[in-house]
Amino acid sequence: MKLKKAILLVNLGSPQELNKKSVKKYLNIFLSDDYVVDIPKFLQQFILKLFILPFRPKQTLHAYSQIWTEKGSPLIISTFKIKEKLSKKTGWHVEVAMRYEEPSIESALKNLESKGFNKIFVVALYPHNAMSTTITTQVEVDRIAKDIIPYAELVHIKPFYNNQKYITAVANSVQKYLNREKLDKLIFSYHGIPKRHAKKTDETGSHCFVNNDCCEVEELGSADCYKAHTVQASIKIAKELGLKDTEWEIAYQSRIGPGWLTPFTDKRLQALPTEGKTSIGILCPSFVSDCLETLEEIDIRGRKTFFDSGGENMTYIPCLNDSEETINLLISIINDAESLKIKSLNVA
Repeated sequence: MKLKKAILLVNLGSPQELNKKSVKKYLNIFLSDDYVVDIPKFLQQFILKLFILPFRPKQTLHAYSQIWTEKGSPLIISTFKIKEKLSKKTGWHVEVAMRYEEPSIESALKNLESKGFNKIFVVALYPHNAMSTTITTQVEVDRIAKDIIPYAELVHIKPFYNNQKYITAVANSVQKYLNREKLDKLIFSYHGIPKRHAKKTDETGSHCFVNNDCCEVEELGSADCYKAHTVQASIKIAKELGLKDTEWEIAYQSRIGPGWLTPFTDKRLQALPTEGKTSIGILCPSFVSDCLETLEEIDIRGRKTFFDSGGENMTYIPCLNDSEETINLLISIINDAESLKIKSLNVA
């Protein structure tokens, strides 16, 4: 069978509309994912139905209202802009899907099946590996594809946290601000995960969190570890920017409960002014597209926390979004994956 290639870009997703019903539906789907809340199903649903869904949608709706645009969710808008630019530059057929809500993975795969595509490069738009992002995306795409397009060859693009084009793209996005701002410190704020999620990706079962430097060591135990990916990427980006160790740091945001990765971003934003760091830059490299966690949690609430604690200047550095470097990066990693596949077939 002749292979007909297409690209499937998968991002997190957003509520479909700016109202409580839509937000509640989104949270229900998102927090029912066993790769996000990895506790026994009965307990997961008990907590969700009794303690989260009755109260959290109101708070989350308010947060979304701070960033919602006339065209809808910034994350959805950004993802479709990436699609349009990638397709225009390459001529490739590109579909967009969200892991949660619309456009769904099912509808995207049905579109690809109806158009006769049988080799699909699946790009989860997260640079780093995690159960709650790349892994759940791959599992769900594979599950749905078995029913809709079982004959297709699916090529899942690996996390690109250490791809030099990605490192350079992020460094260049930061450098623009460093050129015009006098910053006391640069903060890499990554989305937090429970420590147990990181431990579950340690194939050796004996590497994760055994010492303070475990994430800097590139070996089997850290190969798929989210925290290791964030640390290693940050080191490379800081090096490309020529920053000293004292000029940057890593923090983790969006914690839900105890046992999550530390240090916490909000606590660091409170403490930095007391340490004499009153002018900071902050970026959120966990995301390709700006979203609730970057625009509301960091650029609005995080900014208030920093200023209320005595900070004088906070520069939020946007995600890569639909920049030219993002498009070039995607082209490169897709072409690399195709070349690798061809080489492996030739060797076989």
